[in-house]
Amino acid sequence: MKPDPKPEDPAPAYTAPPPTYSTPAYNAPPPTTYNAPTYSAPPPPAYNTPVPPYNALPGAYNAPDPSQPRPQQPRKRPYEEQRGRGYYEHREDKRGRSPQPPAEDEEEDFDETLVAVDTYNCDLHFKVARDRYSGYPLTIEGFAYLWSGARATYGARQGRVCYEMKVNEEISVKHLPASEPDPHVVRVGWSLDSCSTQLGEEPFSYGYGGTGKKSTNCKFENYGETFAENDVIACLVDFECGEEVEMSFMKNGKWLGVAYRVRKDVLAGRALFPHVLVKNCAIEFNFGQREDTYFSVPPGFTFIQHLPVAERVRGTTGPKSKAECEILMMVGLPAAGKTTWAVKHAAANPSKKYNILGTNAIMDKMRVMGLRRQRNYAGRWDVLIQQATQCLNRLIQIAARKKRNYILDQTNVYGSAQRRKMRPFEGFQRKAVVICPTDEDLRERTVRRTDEEGKDVPDHAVLEMKANFTLPEPGDFLDSVLFVELQRDEAAELVRQYNEEGRKAGPPPEKRFDGRPSPFRGRGGFQRFDGRGAAAAPPPPQSGGNRGGFQGRGGGAGGGFRGGGGGGGGGGGGEDPTNPSCGGLGGGGGVLGVFPPLVEARWSWKPPSPP
Repeated sequence: MKPDPKPEDPAPAYTAPPPTYSTPAYNAPPPTTYNAPTYSAPPPPAYNTPVPPYNALPGAYNAPDPSQPRPQQPRKRPYEEQRGRGYYEHREDKRGRSPQPPAEDEEEDFDETLVAVDTYNCDLHFKVARDRYSGYPLTIEGFAYLWSGARATYGARQGRVCYEMKVNEEISVKHLPASEPDPHVVRVGWSLDSCSTQLGEEPFSYGYGGTGKKSTNCKFENYGETFAENDVIACLVDFECGEEVEMSFMKNGKWLGVAYRVRKDVLAGRALFPHVLVKNCAIEFNFGQREDTYFSVPPGFTFIQHLPVAERVRGTTGPKSKAECEILMMVGLPAAGKTTWAVKHAAANPSKKYNILGTNAIMDKMRVMGLRRQRNYAGRWDVLIQQATQCLNRLIQIAARKKRNYILDQTNVYGSAQRRKMRPFEGFQRKAVVICPTDEDLRERTVRRTDEEGKDVPDHAVLEMKANFTLPEPGDFLDSVLFVELQRDEAAELVRQYNEEGRKAGPPPEKRFDGRPSPFRGRGGFQRFDGRGAAAAPPPPQSGGNRGGFQGRGGGAGGGFRGGGGGGGGGGGGEDPTNPSCGGLGGGGGVLGVFPPLVEARWSWKPPSPP
């Protein structure tokens, strides 16, 4: 029999420490201090070359004293500069480098019997979709201020005809100021084929806008209701109302009443074409190509697509090749009459459908309720003009890709600007039209324009244009040159006088950089100076010599930066022709030209002889 197991002792009970218990403190050892050994290096040797006090160096250059604070003098212009459209055109004409000719827009196969948006009868900044039934305007930068219009390929002159237009989207334009009136508007209606794309702003152009107004010939009247995104407007024209033609509109199926009544003898049998004018909105048409309509139309009206082709009228068709296209480049000083001639020439040749490319034409597309902005614009006018000039540059790039006829309405007095602007239009018939009135007539026109529009070109800019005025010649980039007022011989004599006047009264020749980066490595590189105009004035008498241009082009007495320009002492490029130690570095002129003020101060000075 096993003995009973011995019972285990119970575990001792846990006793909490007394409340006065505290963790023993930890005393860190004091940090060891490091005593660096004293450094007893000898002081650097003194520089024994005598250095004269500042502002006491002989010669033309006086080194500034760095111990004295530089005076804070704001850079002020010696004149109050007016910056209008002519000023920014002048700035653009001074640019160099010719762009490469752009690629031509691809031709797409399309059934010419269909009624669609006409890619020839629309603004350059209106983008037509591939299906040719919808489109939208450019809205980047200053384009958001512009109206953009388009017409249909066919019009009607008999029967009861209609079409529908839907506002698909109001495109975001957050870069416009909050003060911009009606940033999203659509105007829709009818117009003749001879009218411009500005619907409702000239005779025989009839529109109904989203602001609840109808307009023709820039006369705006209340009509109907306002409309916006996702609304559908039906446009109806009735040629069967006796001696008159009636035009009416519908909004989302609701008839708004007759908007226009026009006598048939006034239209003289001419067709009315579907037309739209948009501002920052994407739109879509229904000419009858849809299986179902957006909304029902009144009985007796037919969609224009459903009319037989024989009963429709085709709009003007564009040139088939670039060789049939024409570009006229206006040449003349501000206020010479270029815009006046361009507008009259375009009106006298409606079959050519000239697109006038100019800042004035851009401003016409920025109208508010048919009024030009110049008299009622609250923002900075010079900023708006600068944006208009940027829009024009973009439109010129687009124009070179499309087969149309153009008039380039700018000053174009610089020879470099003439070449640069004509080069993208290679293959076109390129012609120059020179407007050169007598000096007396030019003065009168300048005064008249200043009274009407204000002075938009500063005097110094006009003088610079005169100094650089170059008459174009037929050659590589021009097929012919037409002189409208003074003929070539008289114009050439007057231009020579302008050149002399501009050079005498204008500023000294401007330093121009070719924009290419420096070949030297490192931070803070510089642009290469091309030296044009560097030898316009004789070199001043100084011991340091005259430095040459950076690439040796027109350097004067000193050599070029790379030793290319001759003339300097010490092997073609030293700063001091009397000191052979300065000449010939880098093959003649070399690296000393990088820091010319320091070089003059260091090497052209000689210590005074002891008394």
